[in-house]
Amino acid sequence: MTTITANIPDFLARILSDAARKECTSVDQMVALALQAQVTAWEVRDTIEARAARGRPGGMRALLDMVPHAPPVPGDAL
Repeated sequence: MTTITANIPDFLARILSDAARKECTSVDQMVALALQAQVTAWEVRDTIEARAARGRPGGMRALLDMVPHAPPVPGDAL
């Protein structure tokens, strides 16, 4: 386990402390969960950006061109 010292605004520390108390957990656990959520969001963003960079502009059009032209199935029409 690694210890990190961080300076956060007083109002945020109060919110964090209140949330930890409501969730019956420690401030340390709340900080770890929040950090994990944010890091995961960054990783997802990076993955999506990398996948988008591999895409070809005409790729979606080529895929849609393979779909047969037919009227909508009853119940699917707008």
